[in-house]
Amino acid sequence: MKTNLYSWILAIRPKTLPAAICPVLVASALAFQAESFQWLPALLCLLFALLIQIGTNFANDYYDFIKGADTEERQGPKRMTASGLISLKRMKLMTAVIFFLAFMVGVGLLPFGGWWLLAVGILSILLGYGYTGGPFPLAYLGLGEIFVMIFFGWVAVGCTYMVQAGGFNAIVLLAGTAVGALSTNLLVVNNHRDVETDIKANKRTLAVRFGRVFSALEYRVWFAIALLCTLIMAVLLKSFWMLLPLAVLPLGIKLCKMIGLPQTGPVYIRMLGKTAAILVLYCLLMSVGLFLS
Repeated sequence: MKTNLYSWILAIRPKTLPAAICPVLVASALAFQAESFQWLPALLCLLFALLIQIGTNFANDYYDFIKGADTEERQGPKRMTASGLISLKRMKLMTAVIFFLAFMVGVGLLPFGGWWLLAVGILSILLGYGYTGGPFPLAYLGLGEIFVMIFFGWVAVGCTYMVQAGGFNAIVLLAGTAVGALSTNLLVVNNHRDVETDIKANKRTLAVRFGRVFSALEYRVWFAIALLCTLIMAVLLKSFWMLLPLAVLPLGIKLCKMIGLPQTGPVYIRMLGKTAAILVLYCLLMSVGLFLS
């Protein structure tokens, strides 16, 4: 089977990559504010986060097809193994390669943060596989949101900050919560869209368990959490500049209204892109606010 580069680019799922990039950006801005920014560990954290995200996406592509979650009925973006553009064998091999590269990059962080980072790295890889694979796949048990919140919020922001600044504080926790909340909404949109096909595959996401009314509410709650964290950070840092991320409010309100209405597959795809745009813009503005504070 001939696989072209474009198929692999689609398999990477570029719209999900902000979930890996944004925590590192915000954490590095926090380190800069603390006069502790170090470009090498920041770069290694960025590369590690990207590889974990890509590896998880590859594993998701592979296992969702194996388990019947990706079918022709699915309304979302085309999946490579389900469409036959990438063979199962190649996808499985590349998943392993990407996670191995992530492990090697993680080893490079040990001089900056200590041996405890090895446990964080190994756990990240195992849960990347276990998101849709293994005997207890997180996504199929309705634990996907918890995974994203922890690893693309608190862990990503916290660890990136710690390898540069050597510590942790309330501001870092708030920033990690805000970034994790907006990253989680990327998953919420996907689960909200895929309810019918997930039911057939016995993929018990929160949207499947409690319905689309619940997942629409969930989207709004995560967005509100991010805004609340922004306000608290502005108060704690006593900085008007920390209110800059509130510029995402108009688009966020629009999406919060849209997700509560019946939509078609193409609309959900656009919503996913706009949700990613909110995450990117929010984190860029938070970083600018931290630089100016």
